[in-house]
Amino acid sequence: MLVFIDESGDTGRKIGKGSSAFFIVSMVIFLDNEEANNLDRRIYLLRKELRLAESYEFHFSHNSDRVKQAFLSVIIPYNFTYMCVAVNKDPKKLIGEGFNHKHAFYKYACNMVFTNAKPYLENAVVVLDKSGSTDFRKNLATYLQRNFNNSEKKVIKKLKQQNSQRNNLLQVADYITGVINRKITNKKDWKGYYKYISSKELQVQIWPK
Repeated sequence: MLVFIDESGDTGRKIGKGSSAFFIVSMVIFLDNEEANNLDRRIYLLRKELRLAESYEFHFSHNSDRVKQAFLSVIIPYNFTYMCVAVNKDPKKLIGEGFNHKHAFYKYACNMVFTNAKPYLENAVVVLDKSGSTDFRKNLATYLQRNFNNSEKKVIKKLKQQNSQRNNLLQVADYITGVINRKITNKKDWKGYYKYISSKELQVQIWPK
């Protein structure tokens, strides 16, 4: 089992002054490693079809509509699912000192998505984007393994950090996060993208309501 984690938005609380309205953490789950490998190879082929450099990173917020549609069309046939947690940063709803601290905020959001996904996960190899503080990522890995593994069930087998530019499946997670972000913020084009991934959705939790 392979799991890929991505986030969208920021943990800032200055809504209307540059901070995003939501902070979203997405989890893409492949039950079959070979299926993940097949999609990985298909994305490499897509770069050639679109005449893009081998090092080109598919990034939802940076790509043209043509590239977005092509990428989403390619991933449809492959078997994976996803879950997301979108933290609503409305100051009237999100209350608590911990949410004023970046690392605590991020850790809390990750804890929520892993809690929701726990029934679906077993011996999962979890891949996180390598960007950000190395020390924090190591602490997050320790925190997740300590909180979600026990004598009855080993949810997380291993946590790895990889650069999203070199990992096609982290780029899939980025696209899922980007589409869900457009959906929950009600952008006018969200339906055109969401139609590709709606059948793969296990849960999208918006919290607090």
